[in-house]
Amino acid sequence: MPGPIISLVMRVIVFSSKQWDRTYLGEAFADRPHQLTFVETHLDAATAPLADGHDVACLFVNDHADAAALDALHRSGVRAIVLRCAGFNNVDLAAAERLDVPVLRVPAYSPHSVAEHAVALTLAIMRRVHRAYTRTRDGNFALDGLLGRELHGCTVGVVGTGEIGRVVARIFRGFGCSVLASDPFPDAELAAEPGIDYVPIDELLASSDVITLHCPLTPETYHLVDADAIERMRPGAILINTSRGAVVDAPALIDGIKAERLGGVALDVYEEEGDVFFEDVSSRVLHDDVLARLTSFPNVLITSHQAFFTREAITQIAATTRANVDALAAGDLPERNRVLADAAVAK
Repeated sequence: MPGPIISLVMRVIVFSSKQWDRTYLGEAFADRPHQLTFVETHLDAATAPLADGHDVACLFVNDHADAAALDALHRSGVRAIVLRCAGFNNVDLAAAERLDVPVLRVPAYSPHSVAEHAVALTLAIMRRVHRAYTRTRDGNFALDGLLGRELHGCTVGVVGTGEIGRVVARIFRGFGCSVLASDPFPDAELAAEPGIDYVPIDELLASSDVITLHCPLTPETYHLVDADAIERMRPGAILINTSRGAVVDAPALIDGIKAERLGGVALDVYEEEGDVFFEDVSSRVLHDDVLARLTSFPNVLITSHQAFFTREAITQIAATTRANVDALAAGDLPERNRVLADAAVAK
């Protein structure tokens, strides 16, 4: 059974690893004695025995650390979970607490990476960049169907004003937009800035030309954008989601697009992305009918959870992951990075 988390050398298994994990984590740990084992396999109850002989399991967004997987990791000797991401909705925190397995995450990395991607998606949808790119590659240089709209002067609704949401709000202000913000914990400094107003979510939905989501996934935000929310939006509104896939009810989104309630949608996350995102499935039949339908619309743009994917952000994620493993080795857990079963979601 796992014992005290104090060891000069921590044996770490990195689930769902990609080439960039091997590169950036390898560089971050180069001067540390800890031993890293990289596996491309996602974590679940069936694959957890791969961690046999390791002290720490390092997980990513599509690993499934439910109670069964955590029990299996615990039996394999894993004494801690280290997340190389900010979100932790894929971990059964109550089960981790029951097993006395601490969970550490990367609470923050360059907020500009996700914020800038959200703005890029907004501009691409508003100016039909994704359609123009495809057409010109096929030799079609006509402008029919590419009439866009200026972002300047629009009202942008920012749902969630944590570190990323605050950066997003300020970028849109730089474009000359009015910003409406909604958050259960308003940021006083942001609220004091000209052109940024906190309003109830219903007012934000009804008044925004662009709605961009930057909230964590909690029971309160699960399917926050559902059929009712879409019905309350300004007709022709554009929806951007770079937060968590399950914040949006995808079937309801399809209905809203077909009814032309929505003028455009850009998603970097998707509720059932686990078996598709981060993988090359171009030679296989896509069995997810909802995702296939979404990709068929001309006013929908989907990127595969890449908003975080910048050199700056990956470097910071690797550095914080190293610091978390160092802290486990020393038996001195950083409270800011630790996730507790009864803890509120960090802002």
